[in-house]
Amino acid sequence: MIRTILAASLTICFLAIPTWADEVEKSAPNQSTQEQTAKNVTLFDGKTLKGWRIIKSFDFMDHGEIKVNDGVIQLGQGSPATGISWKGELPKINYELSLQAKRTEGDDFFCGLTFPIKDEFCSLIVGGWRGQVVGLSNLDDFSAIENETTRVIEFEKDRWYPIRLVVLDDKITIYIDKKKVIDIDTDHKFSIWWEQEPVTPLGIVTWNTGGAIKDLKLKQVDAKKK
Repeated sequence: MIRTILAASLTICFLAIPTWADEVEKSAPNQSTQEQTAKNVTLFDGKTLKGWRIIKSFDFMDHGEIKVNDGVIQLGQGSPATGISWKGELPKINYELSLQAKRTEGDDFFCGLTFPIKDEFCSLIVGGWRGQVVGLSNLDDFSAIENETTRVIEFEKDRWYPIRLVVLDDKITIYIDKKKVIDIDTDHKFSIWWEQEPVTPLGIVTWNTGGAIKDLKLKQVDAKKK
C-alpha cells in the first residue's frame, strides 16, 4: 500500500513539473513583445504630450506656454527656460533619436536635448550663446562653448532643422541639417548642469527662446552594424 501511494505521488509531482519546452513556449510571446518595445519607443503621437511632463522647477518656474498643434510641440519663450521631460522607459545606449526643431522667437538655444549615455547624462545645445553655438554640455566638465565639440552654425528663424543623435557604446555622432557636426568617442566624462537635473532622463528645453519640435522618434540600433 505504501509503495502504491509513493508511486502515485511521484507520478503526480513529475506531471506537475513544467518541461523546458513548455516554459519556452509560454515565455516566447512575452520576450518578443519586450524585444519589440526595446527596439522602438514611441515618443510623440503627434496629438498630445502623452508620456511627457512639463518641467516646473528651478529655471523652469516661469516657463512659456507648451502646446501641441498639427503634429508640432510648441515651446513658448520662458524666463529663462521652457522644457518637457520623458517619463517612460528608454534605452541608455545604442540608440538613435531624430527630430526636427526650429527657433520661433528669441536668440538663444531652441533645442537643448538632454539624453542618457549609460549611467551618465549630457545635453546637446543647438543655437546657444546668441544663437550660433552647437556643442555637448558638459564634456569633461566643460560647457558646450568651451570643449572639442563646439561648433558655430548660423540658424535661420522659423526654419526647420533635422537633428539626428546616435549614441553607441564607443561614440556619439550628431547630424544637423543632414551634415555630421559632432563625432566623438565615449571615453570622456559626460555631465549636465544642476539646473538640467529635472530634464533627465530625456528632455527638450529652450532658453529665453521660443521653439518648436516635430517628427520626434527613437529606436534602438545594433552597434555592430554601425
